[in-house]
Amino acid sequence: MSREVWPGKPWPRGATFDGSGVNFAIYSQVATRVEVCLFDPADPAREIERFSLPESTDFVHHGYVPGLEPGTLYGLRVHGPYEPAQGHRCNPHKLLVDPYAKALYGDVDWRQPVFGYPLGHEQQDLARDERDSAAGVPKSVVVSDYFDWGNDRRPDISWRKTVLYEAHVRGLTMRHPGVPEHLRGTYAGLACPPVIEHLQKLGVTSVELLPVHAFADDSFLDDKKLSNFWGYNTLGYFAPEQYYASRKTPGAAVAEFKAMVRDLHAAGIEVILDVVYNHTCEGNHLGPTLSLKGIDNASYYWLMPDGRHYLDFTGCGNSINASNPQAARLIIDSLRYWVTEMHVDGFRFDLATVLGRTGEGAFDRNAALFQIIHQDPVLGRVKLIAEPWDVGLGGYQVGGFPPPWREWNGKYRDALRRFWKGDENLASEMGYRLTGNADLYAEAHRRPQASINFVTAHDGFTLHDLVTYSHKHNEANGEHNRDGADDNQSWNCGVEGETDQADVIALRERQKRNLLASLFLSTGIPMIVAGDEMGRTQGGNNNAYCQDNALSWVDWNLDERRRKLLEFTRKLIHFRHRQPVLQRRRFFKGQHLWDSEHKDLTWFRPDGSEMKAEDWEKPFVRSLAFLLGGDAIPTPDERGQRIIGDALLILLNSHHEPVTYKLPPTAQGQRWELELCTTDDNRGPEPVKGETFELIGRSLAVFRQVAD
Repeated sequence: MSREVWPGKPWPRGATFDGSGVNFAIYSQVATRVEVCLFDPADPAREIERFSLPESTDFVHHGYVPGLEPGTLYGLRVHGPYEPAQGHRCNPHKLLVDPYAKALYGDVDWRQPVFGYPLGHEQQDLARDERDSAAGVPKSVVVSDYFDWGNDRRPDISWRKTVLYEAHVRGLTMRHPGVPEHLRGTYAGLACPPVIEHLQKLGVTSVELLPVHAFADDSFLDDKKLSNFWGYNTLGYFAPEQYYASRKTPGAAVAEFKAMVRDLHAAGIEVILDVVYNHTCEGNHLGPTLSLKGIDNASYYWLMPDGRHYLDFTGCGNSINASNPQAARLIIDSLRYWVTEMHVDGFRFDLATVLGRTGEGAFDRNAALFQIIHQDPVLGRVKLIAEPWDVGLGGYQVGGFPPPWREWNGKYRDALRRFWKGDENLASEMGYRLTGNADLYAEAHRRPQASINFVTAHDGFTLHDLVTYSHKHNEANGEHNRDGADDNQSWNCGVEGETDQADVIALRERQKRNLLASLFLSTGIPMIVAGDEMGRTQGGNNNAYCQDNALSWVDWNLDERRRKLLEFTRKLIHFRHRQPVLQRRRFFKGQHLWDSEHKDLTWFRPDGSEMKAEDWEKPFVRSLAFLLGGDAIPTPDERGQRIIGDALLILLNSHHEPVTYKLPPTAQGQRWELELCTTDDNRGPEPVKGETFELIGRSLAVFRQVAD
């Protein structure tokens, strides 16, 4: 007896359980028929039932199945043209993942015929493969949206108070001794009290998680016994990655992810997701057929004029065409789902320039997707962060995104790295980078908080490796050290790799403190990478995307040196939280405001005189000083009251020799107190004696004006 299938509705898309049954709705402009296949939970490779969706409304194929329940495993088969030269790749022999599936079960098995064409065929993808791929494709899972959120409330942390902590769910917790072994590497592990306590003590406000959307490993990594650890290879935009669930039953990852968010919120910590809407795991014309490619290839991907090949702005084989209304809808529906149902607080968009490409592929800051997000009542209230570049022509767009986007500021990263390793001609750029990047954002009427300031990220050297290696060492990746960036602006302080030389070790520790201090003293939004606060190393590997092992996992076993760095980082972050002048929402003017004692910003030469225009152009300037007026903050607090904080004096010396600075005078009854100094991880607060201060080579000092 065949299953009863009612007409159902064209919305919402995907498989939606309403308490009595499941409605299926799948968009495809080219499909002539869409079948839903059900699979045996005890043997997910075995298809037990198949039925066609009986109705189509505006290219949405839909049907309702009474009695179907959460936990059901299913997949799609799409009938239609297989004409790669025209951009169509429908092949009903290939089981497809529902792009709106809220959970997936199982992995891609590259030994199965998951490609739409016979591998090795002389016509390549122009030939159609008619072998069934079901045994090698993850199954979509019907999920109930019910979850007891209790009194969950979003922390709703303002941008000016935000401190970002980029972390990997598995990498952060796999080696943590306080996380029960069966929870390590999972959502539940990240929500364990010892991990949350670390985040709270550190002072970060928001965890930015590397991709947790369901993703697939790459076949070439599988062949090398490696895996796509970072997860930038998305298969499902609604499903949380099942690998990070402590229970391996269908759909278990959904509830566990929600519980993690709830627990982090209860601790006052936001959850921001790194999302990869720029491409999928289906690769180029020779890639597998797993989902969108077999559903409606021409609607979802950027195609070249020949229809067969893909425009690749990502370096990953394909690019999502967000200028197409259906692709844009998929992205928007996914974002809304993660905000409304999963309660996340924001997103960091990988290779976000791809999402702003329109027409012939040029970037447009007024692209339709950006306008939709800006106007959306759900998405308009969460944090939106762009990685403002891709690999296509005109892809570097730092400073080019519209409000309310914030941007990873690659220019900030590069300037700080170069300054502290002693490069020339950086005075002017450092002036901009430390004080809010006005050269990038002021003309477009954006604010200093448009800049996400960072020195390191998941992609590249860790902080420890940045001062330990002048060259990448990626041999473990199996690509003969050809992968990863060659231009890292790193410096090994005289010895490549680890060493026992006391002077080299001391310099490296000081360089770490210099970079961290510069970051948290800069105007903008600071971001650090998990483990950098404890001197984590990847042994010089600057592209550890495939290393799901101790090379990538945070090491929580701290020696004295790493423990001191952790304490110094905590001190820095909490100092930033206490100082309103470091949380400015508007650019500096170099002027007195109201009755302020100091200008909002004043730059000094080491001799104590104010810097002039010609000073900024001198190539050998490596010693700078600037004063921030704590009583010259133009914006009020949340209650409309004037903000008055401490005046801060910051000295920077990237020269290898010591420099003596003359301290600017203070008002009567006031004096300078040394708050911290990178020459010593535990120095300060302490009173300053005399009118000068000697700063040793490659170090930084911060003074706070206090009453006598």
